[in-house]
Amino acid sequence: MKYFVSPFNKSMDLKFPEKLTIYDTTLRDGEQTPGVCLRTPEKLKIAKKLDELGIHQIEAGFPIVSNEEKKSVKAIAAEDLNADILALARTKTEDIDLALDCDVDGIITFIGTSDLHLKHKLKMSQEQTLSACMKSIEHAKDHGVFVAFSAEDATRTDLDFLKKIYNKAEDFGADRIHIADTVGAINPYAMGFLVKELKSHINTEIALHCHNDFGLALANSISGILAGASAISTTVNGIGERAGNTSLEELVMSLLIIYGVDLGFNVNIFYELSKLVEELTDMKIPENKPIVGRNVFRHESGIHVDAVIEEPLTYEPFLPELIGHHRRIVLGKHSGCRAVKAKLDECGINVTRDELCEIVEKVKKQREEGIYINDELFNKIVRSVRGPFDM
Repeated sequence: MKYFVSPFNKSMDLKFPEKLTIYDTTLRDGEQTPGVCLRTPEKLKIAKKLDELGIHQIEAGFPIVSNEEKKSVKAIAAEDLNADILALARTKTEDIDLALDCDVDGIITFIGTSDLHLKHKLKMSQEQTLSACMKSIEHAKDHGVFVAFSAEDATRTDLDFLKKIYNKAEDFGADRIHIADTVGAINPYAMGFLVKELKSHINTEIALHCHNDFGLALANSISGILAGASAISTTVNGIGERAGNTSLEELVMSLLIIYGVDLGFNVNIFYELSKLVEELTDMKIPENKPIVGRNVFRHESGIHVDAVIEEPLTYEPFLPELIGHHRRIVLGKHSGCRAVKAKLDECGINVTRDELCEIVEKVKKQREEGIYINDELFNKIVRSVRGPFDM
């Protein structure tokens, strides 16, 4: 048994789409994290690992940004990966032409639609915005590629205008419309309402691009899926602008284990993928990061350790091996005899019961004095109790 979930999960009759598409934007929105800059070889490494995972679509970049960015997108498209390769473009002909030059499978074209964006960023009226969007969608569709239209700041946009622009996008041939929760300002209940409301007015597939400013990106994504959206934007480790985006590993593992939705991904490489992105972006994974964080499978408390040694699922949501992670018993002020005995067994050291109790007390004392119990210190403590020994 690799995981054990709450029996209450099964009591709810939840409806998920028959087909769910994950399009990962680590190489685009993820790279827009302040301080992150990925060159072509680095982007290729991440794209190949995402493809090994089995990701459906990769948003490879924003070609208009720079010559290097265009080179990266073109190189990824040339790799003949199983994933479809998408590029981002503003609703401008020059953006779309540059993306098309990269030989991508599809284009996501976007424009801000909220009054805030129209007034303060674009200096455009709603009618001007409608006209610009439709021309760009039509231009991209004329070249035979997949076209998604994204309303930036959709969740702060007037609902009537949002319906109008999505209806127009559908009329002009958009293959998918994207709801961008650009500053993470919607809540899960409102996201469910919005998706249902839009589905009652359009037939085109709906995708979600959620930001994590209030820590709700994952909840908003799942709420939107349950309401009828069938594509989700993610990033590895949840990186991205400000507080980041919906975390790829959190979404996939939540769907698999909590909701029983298996997308067929090669999940045993998640930890490897996570560490690769951490290394290449120089963005350290928080130790308490769900799914891939260092502390998710580390145990110190004596009560916890005793149970985990007997049955790991007592204090783990799933076995770490499922995603290529690993378990570690940490020694400290909360450690008990069983944890220390497990560490001694790992080192091949036999001690008496009295010696074990003395080692435990010394471990606790050292940790309470602010000293981390690494292997070197642990061996020193053991030698102080039972004398020299061979490792």
